[in-house]
Amino acid sequence: MPERGAPRVAPPGWLVAEWRLLLVALQFLTRLPVSPGGVYEPAWLNRSARHFPLVGALVGALGAAVLAAAATVWPPTVAALLALVATVVITGAFHEDGLADTFDALGGTVSRERALAIMKDSRIGSYGAAALVLTLAGRTALMAALCAQGAAQAAAAVVLAHAWGRATAVLLMAGLPYAGDAEHAKAKPLATAVGPAEWRVALGWAMVVAAGLAWAGALAPARAGVALAAAALVLWAMRRWLRPRLGGYTGDTLGATEQLTELAVLLVLAAEVAG
Repeated sequence: MPERGAPRVAPPGWLVAEWRLLLVALQFLTRLPVSPGGVYEPAWLNRSARHFPLVGALVGALGAAVLAAAATVWPPTVAALLALVATVVITGAFHEDGLADTFDALGGTVSRERALAIMKDSRIGSYGAAALVLTLAGRTALMAALCAQGAAQAAAAVVLAHAWGRATAVLLMAGLPYAGDAEHAKAKPLATAVGPAEWRVALGWAMVVAAGLAWAGALAPARAGVALAAAALVLWAMRRWLRPRLGGYTGDTLGATEQLTELAVLLVLAAEVAG
């Protein structure tokens, strides 16, 4: 042990920087009362995208904890609904809002300019409402199905779905240009494509989460591979959908990508368990 009064060794500068970026990501993606400290720099938000999957895993862990605890008292459907409520509350329905706006804008056959204008409208239309109801119902039903098969497997699926949901959003940013007006974007730093370091670290975090769950015995490696394939399919589909319609991504389409990936991962994992 160091002697009393001995000077403390400061952590490495890169570790402090990464911790600050993680706090920025938590502040942006959740309602947790955290602050990165220091004089805020706008570039931090863009760089913090590297930690989005880790934040997703933390949000998923909260949902998984609620799911496991509630399943000891209530039926799987009720437990799944409570887990969903927990994740929606902690994120402030951030991604769900993007999903609704995306489907309102792109559900019809309007022009690119009109679609971008619809995304800025705070009102929700029939396409957005339908997409929101169906995805919320789908996530609840799939978590209930997984919960009925085993608490550990269900918890692992929820954590993985949230981690990969954020990872695909970051990868979408890396693969497409920003489609809207960057000067009037709600989060201007996210209107700039992420660099190689950001998407590689984000992908690395998603892989670490999958490997950790497999190592803990909560997720078979084959199932992790299936989840990866589902996330990759959603990413491919979103790129094919957004490039001709908008010419790139917007903040709302990142939220839609996260939600659809989460749904797809739960869907294939539930099918794998049932099989």
